[in-house]
Amino acid sequence: MKVMGRPGRIPLGIWMLGFVSMLMDVSSEMIHSLLPMFMVGTLGASVVMVGLIEGLAESTALMAKVFSGTLSDYLGRRKGLALFGYGLAALTKPLFAIANTTGLVLTARLLDRVGKGIRGAPRDALVADLAPVDVRGAAIGLRQSLDTVGAVLGPLLAVGLMLLWANDFRMVFWVAVIPAVLAVALLLFGVHEPARQRKGERTNPIRRENLMRLRAPYWWVVGIGAVFTLARFSEAFLVLRAQQSGISMALVPLAMVAMSVLYALTAYPFGKLSDRVSHAGLLALGLVVLLAADLVLASSVHWLVVLAGVALWGVHMGITQGLLATMVADAAPADLRGTAYGVFHLVSGVAMLLASAVAGLLWDRFGAAYTFYAGAAFCVVALACLLKLRTRFHFSKE
Repeated sequence: MKVMGRPGRIPLGIWMLGFVSMLMDVSSEMIHSLLPMFMVGTLGASVVMVGLIEGLAESTALMAKVFSGTLSDYLGRRKGLALFGYGLAALTKPLFAIANTTGLVLTARLLDRVGKGIRGAPRDALVADLAPVDVRGAAIGLRQSLDTVGAVLGPLLAVGLMLLWANDFRMVFWVAVIPAVLAVALLLFGVHEPARQRKGERTNPIRRENLMRLRAPYWWVVGIGAVFTLARFSEAFLVLRAQQSGISMALVPLAMVAMSVLYALTAYPFGKLSDRVSHAGLLALGLVVLLAADLVLASSVHWLVVLAGVALWGVHMGITQGLLATMVADAAPADLRGTAYGVFHLVSGVAMLLASAVAGLLWDRFGAAYTFYAGAAFCVVALACLLKLRTRFHFSKE
């Protein structure tokens, strides 16, 4: 496949995909930064229920990626599936505004995350298709940085509107529909998929002979990604921890802003760095930062301490999320990238469900600090696995 663009430059299509992600994240984070408080305070849900809903929602998104990724490989096209996924997510936004039970919130979250799952693997594979090999890490990091800019703007808008409308959750949720619709329009008219040259007859990507082409280094990436997910449960617990700090309810979403600012600032630099240095070393650094974040968040509910922990969490995301995506792209054949991303996210989805359910249970039974101590313990396990991985495979740019 021929990738357009001069060497060393990130193609325009990746910028457009970044802005699509940014707009949808503005919409999603306007809702998600308030949703835990809405469920607990307005709908009367328990923290265990919040954990289960968040775990089910996020794991559903990750598991859906395996099917959409495989289908995009089979069809040889990515944009149509991505467009369908973004469109479905946009259609779910009004459901949050009218929800009067946790059941309807769960339905909306699941449909929203199904949309995310459908678009995720084809979009990631499309970025890898568009990006020249020498700037793949930078391209993935750029898209994630723009995506995370949306995660900054969304909670900021939520804070402003909550202050303006006296904590009216439902009005904020209605406004969130607008950027979601704009994201779908930009993808439809602003992104052009490159032509792909198919070799031979179309085959099922999940047939045994095709899956056998996903070699041991890829499966190690899948395994370490799952352990990472166990150590990093749903970010809804960051919102609830910030609420415990005693700040005004309208200001709680600023915790997500702090995380997203650090994520946005670090995703592109570390993505660019991953094109030049050891992947295993960067993963270890990310785990150490997450370990520090968990210990800080467990230590105190003072708002400055919580802010520091949330900021460290964002740095960890910036170091690791684009890196894992780059490692998947590097370890998988080009015609199986959608499937490779899908399987990776399927395994991570199961881990996310387990991690969020356990986190909610620990929170309700023993207190918030134990949730973050458990996350720190999983970080230690992940570091041990990574050390073993490093002795078997050397993940670095050649």
